[in-house]
Amino acid sequence: MRTLRILAVGRIRTPFWQQAATHYMERIRHNCRLTETVVKDGGAALPPTARNADEGARLIAAMGPTDIAVCLDEHGRNMTSRDFAGFIERLTENATRTPCFVIGGAFGLDKSVLQRAEHKLALGPMTFPHEMARVVLLEQLYRADAILRGAPYHHD
Repeated sequence: MRTLRILAVGRIRTPFWQQAATHYMERIRHNCRLTETVVKDGGAALPPTARNADEGARLIAAMGPTDIAVCLDEHGRNMTSRDFAGFIERLTENATRTPCFVIGGAFGLDKSVLQRAEHKLALGPMTFPHEMARVVLLEQLYRADAILRGAPYHHD
C-alpha cells in the first residue's frame, strides 16, 4: 500500500472545499496510507515576505527526514494525469521514503521551502486559491491511484 503525505499551511475553512477534500481523502484512503499535517498560517498583520518566512519555518520544521518534498509551485513541472501517476509510482518505489506534497498559504511558499524541495510540481499555468489547490491535488492523487490500479475512473 502506498504511503503519501500532504503538508499544508492553514486548515480549509470554506465548507464546500472541506467537503470536497474529505470526499477525496476518504476515497484515497481505501488504497493508500494518506496523512495530512497542517501548520498554522503566518500572522495576517505581517507583510507577505515575513508571512511566507514564518510559514516556511513551520513547514520545514514539520518535514521529516524521510519525506520526499514535492512542492506545489506555479513554476513547477506540469504533468498529465498519466505522467503524474507514473511520478507517484516512482516516488513510492522506495518504502523507506514518503512523498510529501507541500502546499503554501495565500502567498505561496517561501524560498527556503522551495530550496528544500526535491521536486516542484505545478497544477497548471493558472493560479488557484490554496484551498482549491489542496482539493485539486487530492483529486489528482485519487486519479493517479485509479490509473495505477487500472480502475475505471480515468478516461483517456
